[in-house]
Amino acid sequence: MGNAMWLIARRSFIQGWPRLTATLLAAVGSIALIAGSLQFALRAQEAVSGSDASEYFRTDVLVQGGTADPDDPYAPPGGRIRLDRIASRAGVAAAAGDAAVAVTAARPGGQAIMASAEGRTVLRPWVPDPWLTPYRLEAGRAPAADAEVAIVRHMSRVGRVRVGDALTLPRQTRRVEITGIVSVQGRDAVAAGDLVLASSETVRRAAVLPAGTWQSVWVKATPGVPADRLRSELERELGGQATVRTADTVRHAQADAAQSEGASVAGVIGMLASVAIFVGLFVVADTFGTLARQRTRPLALLGAVGATPRQIRRLIRLEALVMGGIASVAGVAAGYPVSALITWLFARDGFDVSAADPQFGWVALAVPAAAGIVVTQLAAWRAARRAAGVSPVQALRSTVAEPRERRWPRLMTAFALLAGAGFWYAVAVAVRLSDPPGLDRTFGVSLMILFGSMPAVTALAVLTPLFVGPLGGLVGRLGTLVSGETGRLAHATITRSPRRVSSAASSLMLGVALVASATLVTQSVHDRFREAGREVMAAEHAITATARTAEGAPAPLARDVAALVTGTPGVSRAIPLTQTEVKLVSPPPDTLEPGEEPDSFRFLVSGAEQSGLRDVLRLGGRPPALRPGEIALSSTVMRERGLRRGQEIVVRAAQGRVALTVASVYHDPSHLFAEQALVAPATMDRLDANAATQAILVRGGSPEALTHAVAGVPGVQVRDRDAYVDAASGSLTRALRATYGFVGMALLLALFGMATTVSMGVAERTREFGLLGAVGATMRQIRSIVRWEAATVVALGTILGTVTALGTLTLLHVTTGSSFLRPDPPWWLFPLLTAGAAAATLATSALPARRAAAIPVLEAAKAE
Repeated sequence: MGNAMWLIARRSFIQGWPRLTATLLAAVGSIALIAGSLQFALRAQEAVSGSDASEYFRTDVLVQGGTADPDDPYAPPGGRIRLDRIASRAGVAAAAGDAAVAVTAARPGGQAIMASAEGRTVLRPWVPDPWLTPYRLEAGRAPAADAEVAIVRHMSRVGRVRVGDALTLPRQTRRVEITGIVSVQGRDAVAAGDLVLASSETVRRAAVLPAGTWQSVWVKATPGVPADRLRSELERELGGQATVRTADTVRHAQADAAQSEGASVAGVIGMLASVAIFVGLFVVADTFGTLARQRTRPLALLGAVGATPRQIRRLIRLEALVMGGIASVAGVAAGYPVSALITWLFARDGFDVSAADPQFGWVALAVPAAAGIVVTQLAAWRAARRAAGVSPVQALRSTVAEPRERRWPRLMTAFALLAGAGFWYAVAVAVRLSDPPGLDRTFGVSLMILFGSMPAVTALAVLTPLFVGPLGGLVGRLGTLVSGETGRLAHATITRSPRRVSSAASSLMLGVALVASATLVTQSVHDRFREAGREVMAAEHAITATARTAEGAPAPLARDVAALVTGTPGVSRAIPLTQTEVKLVSPPPDTLEPGEEPDSFRFLVSGAEQSGLRDVLRLGGRPPALRPGEIALSSTVMRERGLRRGQEIVVRAAQGRVALTVASVYHDPSHLFAEQALVAPATMDRLDANAATQAILVRGGSPEALTHAVAGVPGVQVRDRDAYVDAASGSLTRALRATYGFVGMALLLALFGMATTVSMGVAERTREFGLLGAVGATMRQIRSIVRWEAATVVALGTILGTVTALGTLTLLHVTTGSSFLRPDPPWWLFPLLTAGAAAATLATSALPARRAAAIPVLEAAKAE
């Protein structure tokens, strides 16, 4: 008996190898997408965690002027320190001044060189002292002149620049020459990101520091003097005028911060990748379930030769294990080029994780493989039970009709999935009620809605066979009116096999939902930014840098560019818009419990000339002209921190602690110009004398005249209102753009899964088509039957996919309360989705139908 079963199973496999191959390819693609997405998330975590190299590895003690921010090891200290005060102390063998100025380095053409992952590019002084210098020249020489720099090896590799090439530093409004390429401890970059190294005097001027003073001083202890002892002595002698720490302490703090940020970013990337992972699992389950369902009759015939139901179930599970194992191994291997593609797509948008090596740990290898095997086993479980329950007499019947199944198990499964979706939706509502308004709340709520939508889509897929009958009846009636008897036959084939139709419709539903959701969200966000930007920005022009930051917004430029356009004919106002980040020190939140540590609240402060502000910006609430020492806060910040007008607050900024008075409340609906706080230029100088200039807002003048006025400034361009709004919103839409790569690959996989199930469904009916030909049906009529069935797939998949997308966006709008997420589809979306779905479905069914219709009657009668 065992030998007979083997022969039958082998014959079944040989006859069905095209379907097995198609299913295997779909499974390989799905697991490759899962493995590639997971691989990218792991690489992102390692890249954001940063290099283990540190610029302080030769330093023993770090002396920082004033006080240092305990929550941010990369933040500049709040004071200044003179180098000669430290260099002359006992126990100091060498000392070097240090300052860090954030810059955006760009090639002469304006294309920015992005730091690795969430890192930043910093301008720092070259340290020539061999006792202290962490930099090793890999090519060229050290910078000496004012317009010379050395860069780390990562910038050279990513930016494709080398010694002798030029760089543009927009914030310094100058071009510099690369004289050297360096590494740090053998690494391409440091934990903080990329370094641009210049002469000490160049960096001191860029940091707006008085002569002889620095933000920090690196100290090398005299041989025999422990670092801890030197730290204690320096701390005692400086008397609280500086923060003195061992370099090991700073390195560990930077490593911990990088690891924490890496885990956070990997979590976000993993959540974005969950869409691709979900689609991969969905396609594996759908295609393998279709294959197992189609083999129910051949496998049930094994019962006629004495096989027990248990043996049949074991055979199906064994086949699923073999196929799942092959697909898992091939999919994990294919995941590496998929990860490389995702890495390339993200790098184009400013998020470069290429500094991290491909991952070969057990998580990267075992998790995708296990997912593939588990899903194929689950997909085969139900088919195995169904095949084992079919009697030999039923299996011998010449019919392709599916056996009637009880509805309540399907309904109960869908109800359980919808209950799971409801849980995530409830969590989204709880986040909405508990968290203060802002981007963080919107992002958190959106993730919960995303998690809830996955089981909701699965529930719809489970219920899809129940929709085939009513919709098939409508399509059949339409087909009868148009095609007569052919339409009636099409109606019969559709309603007789609802699971076959629903398998293809489920994959199409997923593809339509992905495209519609991405389109609706993108359209809504961009329309709202454009609408709100026009509402707030009264200036007709904005002068910005051509380079972009890693987040996608225009890079900072020099503040003195405004003076170049002030006298341009027709210009009535030219106001620099500056920005810096501060941390709220006091008061603590009103909701703080006794003994609870206050959280670190950071917010962005925008600076603008007050006398002409209303000529360039129309902010909600019409804040009055601010005096030095005053600050206007957005209504969101006021509610979140429980602040009120007239209250004094203390913030920690680049210049140290600054006390400010809350003068007014306003609102920036665009979130682009002064999203959280606004101050006068004099106050901004107290916060950060080197604050980044985001743009020069210009009222009046012509684009030609303004372009001529700034023609001598490298890396600067003039934009109109709409162009600036689109450019400035780039940093806020970065997370949205990050999903495009995942959605695109998931869409291709969903379409491939649909093509597989459709072609398998047509090939399954070879015998049926042959018998129709035997009773007089023409090839044209058989192809028409397939097209009407494809029309049912298109209608069902498009309707369910569109409902899913609109429902998801409506939930996002209601739960987030964001005006940027509005369920307002453009008129062209639904016709375009329907046309695309019809084209994809007909393209995948036309060739199998033509082949099936062309098979001779006698050969078709022998099928199966």
